[in-house]
Amino acid sequence: MNIELIVVGKTDMKEVEALVAMYAKRLNHYVRFAITTIADVRNTKKLSEAEQKRLEGEAILRQLTDADYVMLLDERGAELRSVEFAELLQRRMSAGTKRLVFIIGGPYGFSDALYSRCDSSLSLSRMTFSHQIVRAIFTEQLYRAFTILRNEPYHHE
Repeated sequence: MNIELIVVGKTDMKEVEALVAMYAKRLNHYVRFAITTIADVRNTKKLSEAEQKRLEGEAILRQLTDADYVMLLDERGAELRSVEFAELLQRRMSAGTKRLVFIIGGPYGFSDALYSRCDSSLSLSRMTFSHQIVRAIFTEQLYRAFTILRNEPYHHE
């Protein structure tokens, strides 16, 4: 299975970038993992929130295929413990999913078109995190999930 993380906009925090790169490198020992960055929408001061979400959504949808299993990282998604997230990944692998795509949206969330296209959604917390920090938190959780599946001594419960 291939896992792809699609994010909107580049990070300007070197520390976050370094953490994401470290966990991405570790993840590639278990699964093919890639991050795709969608360019920020330009001239957002002239756009409504809905228009910005629509444009970001269109750019993200162009990255997807019909065969992809798509999960939005969304505050309204399911909240899972790390072990439950690992089990979710195992179910997707067992189901023969070729490409599992996780999406971190822009500052205003997701367009209606993306909500319609997604297969499920996942919440990392009821708290709000910056879109940059979420990248590091989520890549760490992906790595943790694979160490759980391999019974490696990273996760303690």
